[in-house]
Amino acid sequence: MTNLLIAIANIVKNPITDVIKQSKNSNRVNAAGDALEFYIKDVFCDSLKENNALKKNGIYDNYFSYLGAQNSPPDIIVKNGDAIEVKKLESIRGGIALNSSYPKNKLYNDDSRISNACKNCEASRWTKKDIIYAIGIIPKNTNKLRMLWFVYGTCYAAERTVYKRIFNPISLRINETPDIHFEVTNELAKVNKVDPLGITDFRVRGMWHIKNPIKVFEDFVSVDKNKDFMVNTFLLEKKYLSFPKKDRQKLENLQNKNFFIRDVKIKSPDNPAKLLKAKFICYAK
Repeated sequence: MTNLLIAIANIVKNPITDVIKQSKNSNRVNAAGDALEFYIKDVFCDSLKENNALKKNGIYDNYFSYLGAQNSPPDIIVKNGDAIEVKKLESIRGGIALNSSYPKNKLYNDDSRISNACKNCEASRWTKKDIIYAIGIIPKNTNKLRMLWFVYGTCYAAERTVYKRIFNPISLRINETPDIHFEVTNELAKVNKVDPLGITDFRVRGMWHIKNPIKVFEDFVSVDKNKDFMVNTFLLEKKYLSFPKKDRQKLENLQNKNFFIRDVKIKSPDNPAKLLKAKFICYAK
């Protein structure tokens, strides 16, 4: 079994930041976004030093129950554990494009936007999972991971009803347009065979964006220009305490002057007037 605390400990012990080089060493796809995703998988599996692709696939099979489909969240599911959505940015403060998938405080099995393979990836059918947004900043024209965020959806996104309240009425209004035959879709609307030849389709998509965590958690995080690499993690205290005691102790006992765990109170994504007990975990070198 693995989890986020194990992944953070692996990073602190072995802070590799050249994700493209790491990807090449493993005969993997070299695009920065793909390389970041492999990096995230490797820190969860402690397989950063494994260069044999076949052996690495075997390691992934031991630790993950699902590795994502294109354009369908999430990117990774830890066996009997959390879901992970990986996002790559080129700017430390840039916004995050979620495309047609609204922000998630949790991943629900009844979400029509996730694949059947994802829904059925574990022997015991899961109903909901905690989700981690793993956001890596790789500046343009570089191979270096400058900053990495691990933020749980429960610290970052509101309940899904908040987003559906916007999406559903807009979709309904569009689909009520007279004299147009709309197809069933997860998007706002879709019309097939628009022209007489039946060769043109029309799609209406919602494009969701969310602010960078550095703006959301600006009261706690500052960028030190003298540091080459920074990892920031936010999770609720009750989530932190749900991890095995041995993993918490291992992380808390790390002897590293560039690492700390701090108790903080963050605004509830559902009600900013309410403060939630959380943990802020930081490593910078």
